[in-house]
Amino acid sequence: MPPERLRPLLRLIALAALLVALPARAMTLDPGAIAAAVPSAAEAPVALLVDLGSGQVLHARNPDRRFMPASVTKVMTLYLAFELMKAGNLYPEQVFVMSPAIARDWRRKGSTMFLDRGEQVRVEDLLLGIANVSANDGAAVLAEGQAGSVAAWTDAMNRTAWGLGMNGSHWGSPNGFPDEGRTFTTANDLVTLARAVITRHPDEFGYYIGRMGFDYKGIAQVNHDPMIGRVAGADGIKTGFTNESGFSYLGTARRNGQRLVLVLAGVDNGRLRARLAKAYVEWGFSAFEQRQLYAPGAIVGKARVQDGDARAVALKAAGPVSIDLARGSTARLTATIRYEGPLRAPLAAGQEVAVLEVTAPGVSPARIPLYAAEDVTTAGPLDRIVNAALGLFS
Repeated sequence: MPPERLRPLLRLIALAALLVALPARAMTLDPGAIAAAVPSAAEAPVALLVDLGSGQVLHARNPDRRFMPASVTKVMTLYLAFELMKAGNLYPEQVFVMSPAIARDWRRKGSTMFLDRGEQVRVEDLLLGIANVSANDGAAVLAEGQAGSVAAWTDAMNRTAWGLGMNGSHWGSPNGFPDEGRTFTTANDLVTLARAVITRHPDEFGYYIGRMGFDYKGIAQVNHDPMIGRVAGADGIKTGFTNESGFSYLGTARRNGQRLVLVLAGVDNGRLRARLAKAYVEWGFSAFEQRQLYAPGAIVGKARVQDGDARAVALKAAGPVSIDLARGSTARLTATIRYEGPLRAPLAAGQEVAVLEVTAPGVSPARIPLYAAEDVTTAGPLDRIVNAALGLFS
């Protein structure tokens, strides 16, 4: 078959297939055992538990159903702030003022850090108040101070969310206060947001999010996160509640290098939300064990490159490559590198270019992003001649 006829077949190329030789017996999660371990649909209408490292969905119930996130909206505000800080357009030491308009709309309205009209407050304190005591006033002051208006900030929230692929979400305010349904999201979108916060801004995540509380102007308030200080490894992220939405939660916990992210929505009360969050996370850590395929920094495989000074680029993951299996499983694993190729030069080291898909019976696939291990520049005339000659023998 001529090469040009082969090109469409390379759109999803399987470059490397790894079969792990293990005993044929495979132990998978029994559906009855899952039903007994995780909360019911009546308790948790929307629930999603994901291993952030492997991308595996450990349990899902209505992950694409839209719901009102209430104050979980503030995670989008925090992420946008972190992005602006990274770009040099927002600084922790900046000072914003509660304008008369913001004071009229948001002073002492719902969860608050007790800001007053004309009060000056640092961005660092605003972010701590938003993250840990769900400050509606703080979110509004931050929005107007940085973007010029709350409307301009929410427009930026939506653009940023859509850039992350959060196509089931829309934001009508920086704080999630009831707005007749203009603010909505999905569990899958919130996991996407959590992943972006944790992986793109690990230092900010560690500093601002997950504190036991926040003391501002001598007023001490506690963080209502149901897992912090109660579930081993828990470190945030955000609760939400309004009469319209019920109780929601976006949370995460990390143990032995494994990080789980949990979304709950539509829960009837705060005590139930706390019990469900703990039940889901403890089940996730206890029912599964990680099987590591590659150590951190290991070269996983190669991908073909077109018009580059090299004909292939080595691929590696950002961390260890592993898959979650039912505890005690001896399932056979299959790993395949997938990418749309051949890749086109130039490529920068660290650029995401492929996905390693690891599958095993009885569990959802693990999909781990792969990155170029080195730069590949555009081929010069001599490189093109050499590559063309080598192509005749490949």
